[in-house]
Amino acid sequence: GTSQQIPQTIIIGVRKGGTRALLEMLDIHPNIVVAATEVHFFDWDENYVKGIDWYRSLMPCSSGNQITIEKTPGYFTSPQAPERIHDMNSSIKLLLILRDPTERVISDYTQVYYNRVESHKPVQLFEDIVIKNGALNTKYKAIQRSLYDVHMEKWLKHFSLDQIHIVDGNTLIKDPLPELQKVERFLNLPSRIMSSNFYFNQTKGFYCIRSDGRERCLHESKGRPHPLVNTTVLEQLYSYFREHNTKFYRMVNHSFDWH
Repeated sequence: GTSQQIPQTIIIGVRKGGTRALLEMLDIHPNIVVAATEVHFFDWDENYVKGIDWYRSLMPCSSGNQITIEKTPGYFTSPQAPERIHDMNSSIKLLLILRDPTERVISDYTQVYYNRVESHKPVQLFEDIVIKNGALNTKYKAIQRSLYDVHMEKWLKHFSLDQIHIVDGNTLIKDPLPELQKVERFLNLPSRIMSSNFYFNQTKGFYCIRSDGRERCLHESKGRPHPLVNTTVLEQLYSYFREHNTKFYRMVNHSFDWH
């Protein structure tokens, strides 16, 4: 009695915000089934032209009382994704996980840095990318991705605020349960995720998952140490994001504990 369904909920982003942690933690819930990989249907033209049946074919099987969720962090910053998702289902529920924008930039850099090291490609210091000719390099893609107000504006043209639930990525890592309970309520699901589903891994420095008699931690690529960043550069980033953050707080009627 199961079949592949188009997702009723999508985790739309943000890259390096904690999307994988959120997806794997929600997967504990018996009424949730999750797509195994990032689909990139709504943000990559070469996938979008394959059509909705192709998209559905990548989803796990679910029963009538289950919600299918996929996550692709690139959707949040994609110019086309909001309209395309709206065309598919105008009443869909969206999950957006965000963290301090400066931390997100450094995490973004860290992922690219390790990928380049593993591929034996040359690497640059964080400061050499972020600062150009003595000024902040605001064209750096990682900085552009952290302008949450700019991207949110596009989503609010197509969806009402009550269709988008924002998960605090900083809180999810420190204390997962309250954030996950808010998601359960947003999705109108019975409360099934419990504190016993998590245990703190001292080695990794964050929570791992315990469910169905199994224990699992996020992939070793998660939680990598960030580089120590020059404090002057940090202050420049904080200062640059401050106005954008204030605009974003007003947009979503909620403040976050960001620099």
